[in-house]
Amino acid sequence: MELPKYHETFIPVLETLNAEGTLTSRALASYVRDKYYSDLPLELINQETGSGTNVLLDRIGWGKSYLKMGKFVAYPKRGMVQITDKGKQVLEKGNLSLKELQNDDDFKKHKEAVESKKDKIDFETNHIENASPQDLIDAGFSTIEREVKLELLEKLKQIDPYYFEKIILILLKRMGYGDFIETSKSRDGGIDGIINEDKLGLEKIYTQAKRYNENKVREKDIRNFIGAMSGDTRKGVFITTSTFDDSAVQKAHDAHHSIILVDGAKLADLMYQYNVGIQVKTIYEVKELDNDFFEGE
Repeated sequence: MELPKYHETFIPVLETLNAEGTLTSRALASYVRDKYYSDLPLELINQETGSGTNVLLDRIGWGKSYLKMGKFVAYPKRGMVQITDKGKQVLEKGNLSLKELQNDDDFKKHKEAVESKKDKIDFETNHIENASPQDLIDAGFSTIEREVKLELLEKLKQIDPYYFEKIILILLKRMGYGDFIETSKSRDGGIDGIINEDKLGLEKIYTQAKRYNENKVREKDIRNFIGAMSGDTRKGVFITTSTFDDSAVQKAHDAHHSIILVDGAKLADLMYQYNVGIQVKTIYEVKELDNDFFEGE
């Protein structure tokens, strides 16, 4: 007997949500473990990774995450999981393989949204038999990083727009810029915040933050931002959770001001890099032989 692979938990996760309704992620994992895998040997059920994480619960969690990528389950609110109509349709069929999920249109759109040209590593299908242990570690970390960034971006699209503006200022502060000032929300004139480029406040940068779900930032938005910048600065940062259309990019490029555009993917990268809105879950140590230690033998 052996522990199920994460993709082998797809149907148990969906059946549990269909029967129990909306659950917390922790309760979902416990329900699935107790109902579907209680006949496994105790040493397997309690098996842990080197960092102390329960392997079975972790795989159930990854099964849930992959189902979310394909929109078979949804997160109605923080920490909660529920089955979708699409997930119920899968239950009527009775099975969902990893290959079927990977060929699903929603899943493929999800992958395209989070993958960059430099890290298109597929941990499950890219010739694992030819990979070194370090390759597998790198692929695993890459997969986790992509998913955290996507969840981060989805969360940003759901929060209050005013709080989103504050998060941007917190991020810029974490990146090493000086103090910031939030503008009045009633009459900000297209400016959401003013940050000092340096600690002494010798140079100022204006910020504009647009929390969009699907709409692209257009040329008019950039034009209004430039118009709102006063004569005491020629630098601005325009940040959005979506993307910029071609005319907006061109307008920022042609402006006499120095305008930096940050789209949703870049924003998630920066927040991940500077630990804004995320936290360290686990630290792994990879050890190797210290040959210098034995030189004196």
